Amino acid sequence: MTSIGGAEMVDWNLAVATATRLVRPGPDVSRDEARAVVAELRRHAKASEEHVRGFTRLGTEETHNTPVLVVDRPGWVRANVAGFRELLKPLLDKMQERRGNTPGGAVFGAVGGKVTGVELGMLLSFLSSRVLGQYETFAPATRELPGGGSATAPNGGGRLLLVAPNIVHVERELDVQPHDFRLWVCLHEETHRTQFTAVPWLRDHLEGEIQSFLGETEVDPMTVLERVREAAQSLAGGRPEGEEDDGGRSLVEIVQTPAQREILGRLTAVMSLLEGHADFVMDGVGPEVVPTVAEIREKFQQRRAKGASRLDMALRKLLGLDAKLRQYRDGERFVRAVVEQVGMDGFNRVWTSPNTLPTKAEIAKPADWVTRVHRKAES
Repeated sequence: MTSIGGAEMVDWNLAVATATRLVRPGPDVSRDEARAVVAELRRHAKASEEHVRGFTRLGTEETHNTPVLVVDRPGWVRANVAGFRELLKPLLDKMQERRGNTPGGAVFGAVGGKVTGVELGMLLSFLSSRVLGQYETFAPATRELPGGGSATAPNGGGRLLLVAPNIVHVERELDVQPHDFRLWVCLHEETHRTQFTAVPWLRDHLEGEIQSFLGETEVDPMTVLERVREAAQSLAGGRPEGEEDDGGRSLVEIVQTPAQREILGRLTAVMSLLEGHADFVMDGVGPEVVPTVAEIREKFQQRRAKGASRLDMALRKLLGLDAKLRQYRDGERFVRAVVEQVGMDGFNRVWTSPNTLPTKAEIAKPADWVTRVHRKAES
């Protein structure tokens, strides 16, 4: 527990309670329909393992030993709070030490922990109705068991989450064949599970980069609040007199130091690779097992590009979600171009080590990655 004077710096229980209270209700389904959706998603998740392994030539049946959980929106919230708590612990410990040495630090920690818990809960309630599925890379490795005691999860604690109400909501919104859409979603998320289970070093590498990014964070609370204020003014279209417009950058971009910019560039490249690879696999496998894949892809792309409400657009900009949409597009183009040049086995050299991951520049210029990883290795 990360706390000051007995008070947690982030009130995680309050975050869960806030998100659960604010989360939107899911689509109207009967209990029997809900059971049928959950059962079908479990079947599709299992079937997707073989489809993805065969197409990507990654992993074995033995590597796919992480659990698959079909959850509702509050279940997704609880799982992600556990992941946030695990990932942010080093940063919060650092902030605890710094605040503990300042006058009034204990009081600030007690009040700030509840404020942060509410803010995190509001963020998670917003996201909980938008996520279809997720490979929870940073789930705690050790989890409490319902009857008491604990157990250590395989592969560092990763697990696949499928958010049933969101999948049903989107398939209805797009008016697509439910069976096909559910399998299509599972193919994307199963690709992420394959990436992390078949490439043993990937999770630790990604966590190391994120920890390095967080380690460079200016942890003075007033500085962070100032950066939040700047982000809010950017979204509102205003800025203090004499200051230049920041170009509408996300909160993540505004907070970063020069060292963080370098790390963020590497993280952006990795995330573009992972998301683009999942999209490429999803569409590559699709024609054989998802009869209506062309219709689903067209309608889903239109949904991604469709304008949202003003509040939704502001939150996307603040959280950097627009960048995530670009990662799907840029990463898929990179994977497709490399596979066309050197085949799937040639592309799979990307998983050899951190040194063979593409840089941010190479994501935009796949031929440069091919030259670096293939041509130089062969010369």
